[in-house]
Amino acid sequence: MLERRFVCSLDELPPGAMKLVDVGKFGVGVYNVAGSLHAIVNYCSHEGAPLCEGLIGGTNESAPDEPGGLRRIKDGQIVRCPWHNWEFDVTTGQNLADPKRRVRTYRVDVADGQVYLNA
Repeated sequence: MLERRFVCSLDELPPGAMKLVDVGKFGVGVYNVAGSLHAIVNYCSHEGAPLCEGLIGGTNESAPDEPGGLRRIKDGQIVRCPWHNWEFDVTTGQNLADPKRRVRTYRVDVADGQVYLNA
């Protein structure tokens, strides 16, 4: 059964920010991606690193029509594992290199300006 846990006030989690919540065995990172809230387990599916300690940013995709042949995408949506640089989309939990690999995601909601995690 899911438990609804208070995370913080919405003002404390501006776009681009992450708040680590002490829940479960590894914790859960709650992210604000351009005003949309998402949560993932703090555990890399590769070798168990504390995933939410990784850098949050974007990634590159091939763009032959762009100078340098690359285009920056998904800014503020990709967390990079601090151990081996595996990239995960915090909005879906999917690994960018291998979409069959993923990390667990959780539902987040806001009520009266307060952020709650359902874990």
